[in-house]
Amino acid sequence: MTDTDTDTDTTTDEQPADTTTDDERTDSPLLVASLAESTGKTAITLALAQLVREDGDSAGYMKPKGTRLQSTVGKTLDEDPMLARELLELDAEMHDLEPVVYSPTFIEQVMRGREDPEELRERVSEAYETLAADHDRMFLEGGGQYEIGGIVDLTDADLAAALDAQVLLVAPYEVPGDIDDVMAAARSFGDRLAGVVFNDVADAAYDQLETDVVPFLEGRGITVYGVLPSERDLSGVTVADLADELGASMLVDEETDAYVERFAVGAMGSDSALRHFRRTKDAAVITGGDRADIHTAALEAPGVRCLILTGGHRPSGAILGQAAEKGLPILSVRTDTLTTVERAEDVVRSGRTRDAETVDRMQTLLTEHAAVDEILGVE
Repeated sequence: MTDTDTDTDTTTDEQPADTTTDDERTDSPLLVASLAESTGKTAITLALAQLVREDGDSAGYMKPKGTRLQSTVGKTLDEDPMLARELLELDAEMHDLEPVVYSPTFIEQVMRGREDPEELRERVSEAYETLAADHDRMFLEGGGQYEIGGIVDLTDADLAAALDAQVLLVAPYEVPGDIDDVMAAARSFGDRLAGVVFNDVADAAYDQLETDVVPFLEGRGITVYGVLPSERDLSGVTVADLADELGASMLVDEETDAYVERFAVGAMGSDSALRHFRRTKDAAVITGGDRADIHTAALEAPGVRCLILTGGHRPSGAILGQAAEKGLPILSVRTDTLTTVERAEDVVRSGRTRDAETVDRMQTLLTEHAAVDEILGVE
């Protein structure tokens, strides 16, 4: 995080004014960048593209660096371009939609000198030109966070410069200190930063953001286009969906439509576990299937939404009976606790119902809570 105590005012005062005209903005690609993983960047990018399509223009999409990877047909691909191709009905090749697969293997090849940054930039530019030729507007999605790609000079700021794009920054917000990250990103993008959208803002933080933070940023030349409130169906997964993604057996099939937003690992003593569980909410407790003391503590905590038991162990009949009585689902998986935690966190982090329904809901949120016409450069 950048220290802004000594140089915030000086740096932002020196930022060039945005002299881009509305006509120029309309023709420019828009790169949607993010401060962190899982800020809703994909949904916002595709929702904006859909809005353009509804106005009668064709919208293209590109994610220069594929960072949300899965293996498909023997090749590692990013899920986001695949979703974009489907939702936007794009007739484009995946190697153009995703010219650089930013996988661990790719990074290793870079460090061994087997990837040439100049050739990679040319690959990205050629793919962009191919896609842009068929569309009125182009939407570019940045990496998981805007700094990714630095080892080959392909950060989101590098891409914006190379493709002459304006940048929309998607940012989370919980506490005032989070604004340090926004200021650091503003310095990185310079006058290519069109503005910021805060997404998934909890009710407790909303008023302070509107009252204090937005005026502070705008007073330093950083446009805030909107503040989108947190919505449960966009910020978590149901117990049923979580069970399906984990391949879990449902030992107690109750209240499976409850939402899980975080995880608590039961690896401590029962007294400590109970204190910890009582401080959390909308959580799944992950623990060994043989830890009856942890199971009991989880059953007593009002914020726990389900138990995920690892190692393939089955709890006692008494635990199952208490869970059924309280309406607490119990899932069983064969993987160990660490592996289960990693998989479950990945489901919540990257599997937030990224589908047509999510994008449609984001489109509504943008329309209701953000200056969409200004973002798109429409008069």
